[in-house]
Amino acid sequence: MAVNDTPTPPETTATSAPPVTRARRKSLVREYGEAIVVAVLLALVIRAFVVQAFTIPSGSMMDTLLIGDYILVNKFLYGPEIPFTDTHLPGFTDPVRGDIIVFKYPNDESRDFIKRIVAIGGETVQVRDNRVFVNGAPIEEPYVRPGSIPSVSSGHCGYLYACEATKVPPGSYFVMGDNRDNSQDSRYWGFVKREKIRGKAFMIYWSWNGDRHWLRWQRLGHWLH
Repeated sequence: MAVNDTPTPPETTATSAPPVTRARRKSLVREYGEAIVVAVLLALVIRAFVVQAFTIPSGSMMDTLLIGDYILVNKFLYGPEIPFTDTHLPGFTDPVRGDIIVFKYPNDESRDFIKRIVAIGGETVQVRDNRVFVNGAPIEEPYVRPGSIPSVSSGHCGYLYACEATKVPPGSYFVMGDNRDNSQDSRYWGFVKREKIRGKAFMIYWSWNGDRHWLRWQRLGHWLH
């Protein structure tokens, strides 16, 4: 009797292909969804603690800032505030004279104002004819809009604050707009407290002339001083 030593090949069974299309589609949706969630959370963290964008709606800081300028504000430098509180994390430096700051408007904290610091806590400030005197001496202000300071003193002072030499309280700041004839600032509503400061404005990243409907190319990327 003959014996067949040749091994019999195993039987193959036909099976259907796994439904990879639907699973892959769900995987892609999940990946994109997770990426979007991470991006949104990262943007919120950056906005809350590092950099926030603001737009300029008025002419109080002309000619340094124009209506239609879009600026970036460094919130990390002075120490970012914890959302929904006035508590700040440790920062690298304190605000100083000359800094352009964004802060909560003292008379309505739901609004943000932008002005320039002209005197800090412990200094004596006086304003006459839009000119600032700190500790009895006039300060250099090359940023003030031309024509804002009259060449001849009138001797009249209609401000509520700093007509006479006034000491800035510790932890507070006296702020003014660069456009001295068109600025609601510390002369009218008092001092800005340290914990109300949101950050320091440092750059114009976009500028749009709404009246003439054109882009101000020369202002893009302009660093603020």
